[in-house]
Amino acid sequence: MPVISQDSNLQTVITTYDVAPDNFHDLVEKLKEACHEFVRHQPGFVGGAMHVNDAQTRIANYTQWATRDDFQAMTRSAEMQAYNAKFAELCKSFKPVMYDVIVSVDAE
Repeated sequence: MPVISQDSNLQTVITTYDVAPDNFHDLVEKLKEACHEFVRHQPGFVGGAMHVNDAQTRIANYTQWATRDDFQAMTRSAEMQAYNAKFAELCKSFKPVMYDVIVSVDAE
C-alpha cells in the first residue's frame, strides 16, 4: 500500500496517460495486467494506485518504490519495455516522473 508521508524515504513515481475515450478501457486493462502480473512482483515495489478523470481521457498511476534504482531497474527490463510499447499504442502519450513527498496533511 502506498505511504504518502514526507517522513518516508520512498521513491514516488506518478505516470500520467493521455488517452482517447475509445481506447480507455483497453488501456486500463493493460495497465491492470502489467501491475498485477509484473510490476508488483519486482524488487523494491511498495504499492500503487490508479486514478482516472471523469471524461476517461486521463489516467494517473501512482507507484512507490524502496529506491530510485529499484524503479529504474524495473523500467529497463524487457518485460516492462514490452508493456510500454503496448501502452504507447493505446494512448496519445504517457510520462513517468519521479517525485519526493515534501508535504502530507491528515484530517484533524
